[in-house]
Amino acid sequence: MSASTSATAAPDYRGTPKLLIGIVLGVFTFWLFAGSLGTVAQEVLADINVDQTYITADQMNLAVSITALFSGLFIVLMGGVADRVGRVRIAIIGNIIGIVGSVLVVSAAGPVALPLMLGGRALQGFSAALVMPATMALVRTYWEGPGRQRAVSMWSIGSWGGSGLSAIVGGLLAEQNWRWIFIASIVVSLASTVLIWGTPESKAPTTGHRKFDVPGLVAFMVMTLALMIIITFGRQIGWTAPVTLALMAVVAVSAVAFILIERRNTDNPFIDLALFKNITFTGATLSNFILNMTIGLLLVSQQLFRAAEPNGLGSLQASLLTLGYAVSIIALIRVGEKMLRRFGPRKPMVWGTLVVALTAVLLMPTNLMLGQYEILAVIAYTLFGVGLAFYATPSTDAALSNLPASQAGSGAGIYKMASSLGAAIGAAISLTIFTSITEAGGVPWLRGLISFHGEQGNVAVREAAMVACGVNLIFLVIAIVSIVTTVPRGRKYNDEDDFSGESTVSAQKR
Repeated sequence: MSASTSATAAPDYRGTPKLLIGIVLGVFTFWLFAGSLGTVAQEVLADINVDQTYITADQMNLAVSITALFSGLFIVLMGGVADRVGRVRIAIIGNIIGIVGSVLVVSAAGPVALPLMLGGRALQGFSAALVMPATMALVRTYWEGPGRQRAVSMWSIGSWGGSGLSAIVGGLLAEQNWRWIFIASIVVSLASTVLIWGTPESKAPTTGHRKFDVPGLVAFMVMTLALMIIITFGRQIGWTAPVTLALMAVVAVSAVAFILIERRNTDNPFIDLALFKNITFTGATLSNFILNMTIGLLLVSQQLFRAAEPNGLGSLQASLLTLGYAVSIIALIRVGEKMLRRFGPRKPMVWGTLVVALTAVLLMPTNLMLGQYEILAVIAYTLFGVGLAFYATPSTDAALSNLPASQAGSGAGIYKMASSLGAAIGAAISLTIFTSITEAGGVPWLRGLISFHGEQGNVAVREAAMVACGVNLIFLVIAIVSIVTTVPRGRKYNDEDDFSGESTVSAQKR
């Protein structure tokens, strides 16, 4: 599997284009393919449930969000495992697990559709938890100077660009059959494995055995999984039903247990709570969590286009509306880096969040005719990419550059975990609101306030989308408050400073 088994990376090895392509393809398998399920969920349900109902809408919502959930739960753990076991080995194992997950999803049909779908999606998330930290560590190890900056940018394009392209690629492949999305994922994962194979192994320097915080991880997993079940199935079970109340108690008890465990574990905690004493890190991580929650804007609006019968759009037609999102986020992500150099992190973080808030505003008027709403959606999706591109690099820097070097690794793990968990919880909340209001027949009082033009048979779906987008707008207001109250003003860099996107220079307040 590798040409070296030393404790550290081979000192004479430098990253090659072959390795970089393999790394980017490994990152693509999660963000591009696994991330596209939410935009083609209607097609998946129609195909699997052609004879009878094997997967309900609520269960499909869970299948959409469970991948990001498992990625977030395990990314910190697997980053540490990759450091000890070997980044090349873990990246390859992650690709293989992703292939197994995609095979299960492709096989989802008939009475076993639900366990195959949920199991496959969970494995895809776990795969991402292995691949992402391992490949980023390989970039840091095997590239230096300007080459590292280019490699980091390529890695970022694999994640942000893959996310931007997921709706288009998913819609294109779903025109033939939605299973082709995950067949393509298998092919790309195989290519990534072949390209990474043979790379000299890279491990962190050994500093003695460090026992992982299993109790902390278990408490955190129980809390998060119980919360996701409440969000996804609370309406179906009943918000005041004994099962729901018991799950709420589980969330509360496990949260308290988690805090107590982490406070007592000062040697090697799963999440170092002391990091949150750094107000800037806390604010940047919180806003990152919330910005990732707004993936619900994309998922809900795309499902609205498909569900707005009798004039709904096909999967390819709807996904092509997101082209501006893909182009803007790929083209402008380096602009966020330049804004960071010019203004410091606070201004571009606020500007980016405001642009995303404008996206939510533009997606809310679902009372318009379909053609009018399509125009708004094209503008909104483009602004969504612009806002995230402005926000991404300044937010990462604000979170990590204010931490001491000894805490940078832990801080990076928590920050990336916030990204995945934010996407999982945000998708679950938005899709639950959308599904619940649709199945309840809409919001009567909203219908009395706003006139819905055109086809009246889909008003409940349009009301559901309007409310879900409005909830995302509230999330973004909270994100702006967290930024302006925690991230210091002023410029962080001048023209003479070296900037690689991972600075450890402390913030300079004006």
